[in-house]
Amino acid sequence: MTIRADLHIHSCLSPCGDLSMSPRTIAAAAAARGLDLVALTDHNTTRNVPAFAAACAEAGLAALYGCEVTTVEEVHVLALFGDAGRATAFGERVYASLPAIHRDPERFGDQVVVDVDENIVETLSSYLISATPWSLTDLGREIRESGGLFIPAHADRSAFSVWSQLGFLPPDAYDAVELTGAKGRIDPGDHPRICSSDAHRPVEIGRRWIEIDGDAPSFAALVTALRSGSITTSIAC
Repeated sequence: MTIRADLHIHSCLSPCGDLSMSPRTIAAAAAARGLDLVALTDHNTTRNVPAFAAACAEAGLAALYGCEVTTVEEVHVLALFGDAGRATAFGERVYASLPAIHRDPERFGDQVVVDVDENIVETLSSYLISATPWSLTDLGREIRESGGLFIPAHADRSAFSVWSQLGFLPPDAYDAVELTGAKGRIDPGDHPRICSSDAHRPVEIGRRWIEIDGDAPSFAALVTALRSGSITTSIAC
């Protein structure tokens, strides 16, 4: 079967995410737009993974779990997992590594953990856009050792990317490179190319996607497609 996937979506927990982006809203919007596989990737935390897993199950969607980690160089990286428990454990380590910069809700927005019924159960105090102490290389090792996929996010974007922060893509064992379609900025070499919505509002979900082939939408199907290079992107990247 052909599987359509959006691998970069933020919930209401990300300070830049709209408060309407509850896990249930994300799942409903993704299903309505014909997606089969979706990933939750909040900034530097995985606290909304349990609600997201439940919401996707309700909507009949396959889910991946992870976060968008900020390296010490302020490069954004997607860490994706097929298992909610592995993702949660990794996310707790990421959040614990953040500096003691407390969120000012007037300046930096809300950071709310919710349950599947959209009730707020917790507000995170550490500012989630802060950089972790891990370098890009060190973060890649941490993700791989935790069983996740290591993907530089929006690598050709003009902010918080390998292009903006480093000017090039350092050699490493990336599982894929996420691109937005900006030509001539980054050469991903032989690494698989993906594109994703990076949605912060419901209307943005599924605006960019990939298609892969597999028996069913799953982490295993994604890994197989990445390793074989059999990926179709919704934009020329």
